[in-house]
Amino acid sequence: MKLLRIVLAGLALPVAIAAQQPATPQANPIVAAFKGRIAGAHRNIAQAFDSIPESKFGYKPTPAQLTFGYIAQHVASDSYLFCSNFGAMKPTIDAKDSSTPDSVKATWPKAELVAKLKASFAFCDAAIEQVTDASLPDAISFTFGGAERKSTRITMVLGHALDLTDHYSQISNYMRLNGMLPPSALPRPGRGGN
Repeated sequence: MKLLRIVLAGLALPVAIAAQQPATPQANPIVAAFKGRIAGAHRNIAQAFDSIPESKFGYKPTPAQLTFGYIAQHVASDSYLFCSNFGAMKPTIDAKDSSTPDSVKATWPKAELVAKLKASFAFCDAAIEQVTDASLPDAISFTFGGAERKSTRITMVLGHALDLTDHYSQISNYMRLNGMLPPSALPRPGRGGN
């Protein structure tokens, strides 16, 4: 029995020592944190819109609020605005998307709105690969509402992450008002779910 304990301790000691060694520092830890948050928001928003029936895309809780359809086109548009300022990469946006009023785009079929939303997310996923922790403070300029604006790259990255979080909260509330569970509320295997 004593020999068994010595053998087990001998096997466990290298594992315990390795566990105490500092991990290799991650390159660009700030950008990595943003990437994780943005990827999670992209996933949740895409899954939410996939699960919302097309018949609900005109739903809004009160006359003053936005419809599901309006939110979908708005998030796509905002994603291009923020992510096109992550670096030199610029999106190719269909003239129909840039010339059609938001209120009209909000009434497009679900399949078209969701496809455009996912395309904007794919662009953002590629665009953030240009960003490093060192480039976050870089000065940038962009056009918004016909006027040139000055900002920093980190303002655009943070703005995108916050905008996604804000709209996912909005979408989640709308879903709950319609008896649907948002993706982040669904049971997950290994986390107390099925």
